[in-house]
Amino acid sequence: MIRVPAAILRDDAFAGHDTGAHVEHPRRYHAIEQALDMEGRLDDRPIVTFGPATDEMILRVHTDAHLQRLRDLTEAGGAWIDPDTMVGPDSLNAARLAAGAAVSAVEAIFRGGISRAFALGRPPGHHATPDRAMGFCLLNSVAIAAAHARYLGAERVTIIDWDVHHGNGTQDIFYEDPNVWYASIHQSPLYPGTGARHETGTGAGEGTTVNAPLRAGTGDAEWLAAFDEVMAPFVERARPDIILLSAGYDAHEDDPIGGCRVTDDGFAALSRRTRELADRFADGRIVVVLEGGYDPPALARSVLRTITELDAGTS
Repeated sequence: MIRVPAAILRDDAFAGHDTGAHVEHPRRYHAIEQALDMEGRLDDRPIVTFGPATDEMILRVHTDAHLQRLRDLTEAGGAWIDPDTMVGPDSLNAARLAAGAAVSAVEAIFRGGISRAFALGRPPGHHATPDRAMGFCLLNSVAIAAAHARYLGAERVTIIDWDVHHGNGTQDIFYEDPNVWYASIHQSPLYPGTGARHETGTGAGEGTTVNAPLRAGTGDAEWLAAFDEVMAPFVERARPDIILLSAGYDAHEDDPIGGCRVTDDGFAALSRRTRELADRFADGRIVVVLEGGYDPPALARSVLRTITELDAGTS
């Protein structure tokens, strides 16, 4: 069987969201690019063209007022939305492109020819709610991609989130949706304070959300156990047409924000388990969307390990 490497969606415009001395800075993206280039991991990969997410794609999960506010702020030259979250003149363009990369990855997989893709967009997105930018996030790329998968005909989508922070925005967007299943492993207590075990969805979406909060100081053993005991059975129940992965690497032991102790090997193992779930239940389909990770060397190494695992499972 011929191995087809995972597609990697990248663009220097992702660095256009210039945050200055903020911990979510363009050097994150450059560190990943440099590591992949030095390891020769950018050659001979499927090409997936992409552009900015359209208003129609964005408004499936965000309100018009939210999008208009981002337009107004960027056109005015930028501003701090809250103490954590800023926009600059090119920030909305970068966020639209990050969402567009995730959408195009989904489209490429459903067209056939590839089954794995990693969208290296920034800013991250999983804290962005329907009507609010927060937690470094402007547009919720993984949610926009999930809604687009449904638009393309996917009956059921599963989002796995292993960022050290709970993806409150993604959970909020799909909390009543019976067709998009959301699962998160995260540190608790920690920003944004959501993601308790009792948060399982409501209405038609009851049972389609699961959370596995872990205490500070936990490492590979605890994170992998949570994946095996909570995530794997959840995905088996969902039996999705595609898995979307909100891949945050700020649970890494070197990260300056998170308080957990996951290693490079731990992220490789989490990636391998996610790929295996996709192979079993989603016909191998995975789109990985970059979220957090604020030590650039650790982030770059961990992304490289994830891509290695994606490549191991492509065919």
